[in-house]
Formats: sequence, structure tokens, C-alpha cells
Amino acid sequence: MNFPDFRAQVLPSAMKALACAMLSLPAWAVDPFTVRDIRVEGLQRIEPGTVFASLPLRVGDRYTDDKGAAAIRSLFALGLFKDVRLETQGDVLVVVVQERPSVASVEFIGLKEFDKDVLVKALKDVGLSEGRPFDKALADKAEQELKRQYISRSLYGAEVVSTATPVDRNRVNLTFTITEGGPAKIGQIDIVGNQAFSVDTLRDQFNLDTGGWMSWYTKSDRYSRTKLNADLEALRSYYLSRGFLEFRIDSTQVAMSPNKQEMSITINITEGERFVISGVSLEGNYLDRDDEFKSLIKIAVGKPYNAETVAETTKAFTEYFGKFGFAFARIEAKPVIDRQNNRVQFVLQAEPSRRAYVRRIQVAGNDRTRDEVIRREFRQLEASWYDGDKIRLSRDRVDRLGYFTSVNVETIEVPGAQDQVDLLFSVTEKPTGSISLGAGFSSVEKVALNFGIRQDNAFGSGNFLAVEVNTSRFNQNLVISTTNPYFTQSGISRTFDLFHRTTRPFFGNINSYRIINTGVGARFGVPVTETDTVFLGLNVEQTQVKEGTGILMPDLLRPYIEKQTALPITVGWARDRRDSALVPSRGALQRFNSDVSLAGDSHYARVNYQFQQYIPLTKKYTFAFNADVGMGQGLNGQAFPLLKNYYVGGLGSVRGFERNTLGPKPDTSGNAATFFPGGPKKLVFNAEFITPFPGAGNDKTLRLFAFTDAGRAFGASEDLSLDKLSVSAGVGLSWISPMGPLRFSYATPIVQQTNDRIQRLQFQIGTSF
Repeated sequence: MNFPDFRAQVLPSAMKALACAMLSLPAWAVDPFTVRDIRVEGLQRIEPGTVFASLPLRVGDRYTDDKGAAAIRSLFALGLFKDVRLETQGDVLVVVVQERPSVASVEFIGLKEFDKDVLVKALKDVGLSEGRPFDKALADKAEQELKRQYISRSLYGAEVVSTATPVDRNRVNLTFTITEGGPAKIGQIDIVGNQAFSVDTLRDQFNLDTGGWMSWYTKSDRYSRTKLNADLEALRSYYLSRGFLEFRIDSTQVAMSPNKQEMSITINITEGERFVISGVSLEGNYLDRDDEFKSLIKIAVGKPYNAETVAETTKAFTEYFGKFGFAFARIEAKPVIDRQNNRVQFVLQAEPSRRAYVRRIQVAGNDRTRDEVIRREFRQLEASWYDGDKIRLSRDRVDRLGYFTSVNVETIEVPGAQDQVDLLFSVTEKPTGSISLGAGFSSVEKVALNFGIRQDNAFGSGNFLAVEVNTSRFNQNLVISTTNPYFTQSGISRTFDLFHRTTRPFFGNINSYRIINTGVGARFGVPVTETDTVFLGLNVEQTQVKEGTGILMPDLLRPYIEKQTALPITVGWARDRRDSALVPSRGALQRFNSDVSLAGDSHYARVNYQFQQYIPLTKKYTFAFNADVGMGQGLNGQAFPLLKNYYVGGLGSVRGFERNTLGPKPDTSGNAATFFPGGPKKLVFNAEFITPFPGAGNDKTLRLFAFTDAGRAFGASEDLSLDKLSVSAGVGLSWISPMGPLRFSYATPIVQQTNDRIQRLQFQIGTSF
């Protein structure tokens, strides 16, 4: 072909054709028109109104391509359709849609590590749940979320495959097939750069470890980024509390084996030099109370730098400012470092800012507990000046109710009002019902059970309700008790008790005579301080003896063949300054109770005093001491009533001996009431050394304790004497189980009196000491 001819003939013709094509393109793909009607086709589950509400067009509007494109974008944005197109039939606009299938059900195959509900909630958070639209991208996102959940449990090798099975009405059954595999365990933890402390000492600060015999419970050998961050903070605190002011963590490397079953952690640190405190000074506005603030300083001059004492000091300053209404006080501890001499001086800069009052107090998280139950514990009131002491006291009083696992207070500024704040009390509720169970094993009683049900927060009202049952062969009790802690608005409590007790002589048999004691009582508790309460009450009791075919009944009990009535008045006092009623580690508890009966057939007086002290030896170890002393005396020439005797032995008093058996022994003459091992006097002493369970870290819900106990009940003619006490020692396990506090003990008698009955292994749910 001749190229010039081609260029002269063909090229001009092509250019003309292209020009004609361009000139022939219409300005609109569809000529604009006025919409006379709109129809929707392809809907199965979705209502037509949903489509019409999203269209930017209405009947009577003028249709254009721009409006058509906007309509398609709007419908796709609903996330309900996998395809949308517009058709025109004259002046009728037809919207043709293809719905995305919806999720009919979600199932899991191979699930072991998680409860199904946990994963269902996780998928719901990413937009996948029954009844919602489904597409493949959402399934992929769900797979990644499930893998993330497994990674949080150190199951890095977990595989997740989703399968969507179509069912009727354009729905799908979604199935996740999971291969969990084994957890990735920590094989090695290395710390590089340490000189002042050994690697073993530093690793002792960690909750993560390379595994031990308790790892099945603690899972401490499973890697978790959150746990590692907490351990790094513990490492930093360890150095900063020992003088290393410039300590830093340079880097952290986590390496995983190819099979995703083992991990190694390497932590690079720079210790820096150890600094000594050379001085502390105050700067700023201290409300002309410099001496008062100086008395709050915890920083010790001449001692190594300790970040904990610096933090305690700034916190104490902030709280003291809050006492005077300064809710936004700023305290900054500025270090002045002398690197040449390794000394540091701190300047405490204070700016109290502005005084404020509390506008409103809000409560959140109490789904079950009534608002008034929480608010009646507040000592900080609305529309009053902000008082840090009253706010902390309010928080502590709410926490001491025992209804919540956590109680937090947040101060919130009020927009546009510089002198006002709101307080938010956030609580996390816990189950307040519990079952208590105690048991002992012996050759005499075989199995003796103590059972009780209690509800500390009945129906969210803050009222207490309890039922206790004792099925011992020799002591059978039924006690029902209920308490309204706010019988009056001022905080006076009211308690009703109903009891029925049957007692047989311990050294007799099942057919021996029995003593039946029935009564009802009411008492009131009057708070006199934030930690002290005085109790007043009155009981009505009836006692009767019924003869049996066993051993002879002592002459002292024959008057009780006819019912005897007593009207004892009770007076008591309690002071509770423990940091926790469930797992105390510091503080003291004191109780004093007295019963005096001057009316009715029985006249007597009885007093009891108990003292408990908890002393923290370190953050892990606690020493606990308990003393319990009781004395009773008959009045107006009468003998002390037998059923008012004190009983000693077993869990709750002297472990290693059978329950209620340490006391006066049988008198062979039969003319004294010593067939019962109780008496009108008692001495009980307990000492415990409490430590976390080996391998359980600092977990306070599982602890070991070593103990020694001593005690005995004394007869009316006996003097209180330490020489006559039965003594035991042993070890035990304490576990805060879902059913309540559980305690096992194994004890061996050290000092044993004649006829003492030994019971080495004992357990109990629901009590301490």
C-alpha cells in the first residue's frame, strides 16, 4: 500500500467519523422528564417505604441524570442492596433492586475456649448478627474479629473459616468452623541492661512467666500485650521506688516461633544512676497553711528517691486542697537534679485554682440496686461546697455496702460555670446472694453440715435476709434473720431474729434428753460515728427440756421440763476500720456484745468482746490476729442458763478439733450440767500468716495461710487460764469462689486436753476466722 495515499484517503474519513460521533452524543443519557409515578421492583423483606424515603426524587419532580446518580448512591448507602438500577418507562421511574441476603443464624463449630455468647457479642460489634444484611466482605471482617479474640487468649494459631448456606426468603445460615489449636506459651523472658538487680529478682515483679505448676489456673505463661504492659509498669515502679530516677525501658521485642506455639520476650532497659533526696521545698499558693501541707510530705530527705512517696505526697496535697473546696488544685513535683553528686531536690509547686461547689451527683451502673440505697450513703451533698474528705467518705461508705465489685468517683466540670462541678459515681454490681456451707468429719458425728442462704441486697433494697441451718447430731439450729439498715432516714438499722435450737448432751446418744430453745428478737443499730455503731435490742425466749431414754438428765435441768421464759436485753458496740470485709489486708474490727435478763424465769448476764487486727507485712503478705473473750454469770442466786454457754472448737474458733467440743468434761457424779462441753466463759486466740498461692501471682482470690489457734470454754467454777487452752497449728487454703469465700484447713493439735476430740480436716464456705 502506498502510505501517502492511505494518509490522504483513510485518515480524513476517520477524523470525520469521530467528529460526527462526538457531535451526535446527547447532553443527557435520558432526556429530562417530569416523574409521573415511581415503582420499586425486587423487594422481598424490605419495606417500600425504606426505598422511597431514601430517594431524592418525588412524583412531580423533574428527573435528570444527576438526580438518578444521586438516587443510586443513596440506595447503596443503606447497605441493604447488592445491586440497584433505574429504568424509565415513559414518564414512570422504575427502581430495580436486588436485596443483600440477611443472616438467619450464626453457629460455631469447634468452639471450646469461649462461650458462644462472647463471640456473638464480638460479631455484633462489627455489624454481623441475626437479621442484619450479609455480604462476603462482612464475613471476612467477622473472621478477622474472631481471630483477634483468640489472639487475646494467646491462641495465635487459631484458624477461622466462614460458610454461608442459602435458605428460604433470601437468607443465609452463617457457620464459623474454628480450629483453635494450642495456646502460644512464653518460653523465655530476657532482661538486658540490668546491673543493680538480678534478672530473677526483676522477673519476680512480673505476672507473666515461663510457666509453673499453677499455670493451668493462672495462665501466666500465656502472652498478652495488656499483661506485658502491666508488667513493664511494675518493672518501672520497682526501679523508680529504689532511687533510679532516670530509669527507662528502651525497647521490647516479642518473637514467635514458626509454629506459633512459643514466644520469647526481650526487654532492653537503661537503669541510670541511683539518686538520693537532698531536700523538699514548697512554692505557690498553699492557702497560708504551709505547715499543715508540710506535715503531709512523705518524701524522706537523705533516702533514695522513691516515686511512690512522691506520688503519695502530691495525692495527699490534692486531697487536702479538696477539703477546702478546691476541686481542680494542681500539684507538680519538679525535680532539680544534681548529676555530679547523684542527688535530687523536689520543688512542690501548687496552684489551687478555683473553689467549686457540687451542682449534681449522678449514679451509673446500678442496674439492680435502687438509687436511694446508694445515695443515702453520700456525705457530700448536692448544692454544697466541694469537700474532698466527704467525697472519699461517700465512696468508702458505698464500697463498704458490699454490693459492688468497684466504686469510682469522677469529677466533671460544668460547661460555662467555673465554680461548679458534677460528680459521677460509677459502680459495678456483683451478685449479693450467697450460700454458706460447712462440714466436718468425725467418728462420732460422721458428717455434720452447716448450711445457710443469705441475700445482702434483697430485691435491690439494701435489706438483709438470711436463713441458717445446722444439722449436727447434737446441735440442730434454724435461724431466720432480716435487717433493714435504714429503718430511719438517719441510718438507724432494725433487725428481726427468729430461732429454734435443739441441743443434746454431746457425751450421750441420739435418744438422750434434749433441750429446745425457741425465741424471737429485735435489735436496733444506732451509728454514732462513721465507723462506730451502738446496738440495742430485746429478745423473748422459751426453753424446755424433753426427757429421753438415754443418759439421765442432770437435776439442774429438771426445772426446764416446764417451759422457762427469759427476756434478755442486748447492748452492743462495733467499730469496723478494715479496708475490706471480704479480703481484709489492713485495719481492725472490734465488737462488744452483752445480754442481760432481769425479767422472766431466767436471770443472767453475759458479755463478749472480739478484736481482729490485720497488718500488711508487704504487698503480698499479711499477718492477722483475732482474740475472742466471753464471760457469763447467773443473777439473783440462779445458775447461768445452760443454753447460754459459750462453745469452742472447729472452724471459726480452734481448728483441728471437733466443733463445739473444747470445754468442761463429763462429771461422773451426774449432778452437774457438764454433759455439755460448753461453759459461761471462753478464751479464743487465732494468728494467721497469709500469702498468695504459689504460682498465682498477686491474686488475692486464692491464698494460702499458716495458722495457730488456742482456745477453750470454761465452767462456772473454773478460772480463765492460758494453761488449760487447747492449741493447734496448721495450714489452709482460702478461695473467693463463685459461691462465696471458701476455706480449707488441716490442723494438728499441739496442746491437747483430756477427752479433746480431734478433727484435722475441715472446710467452710462463707466466713473468715
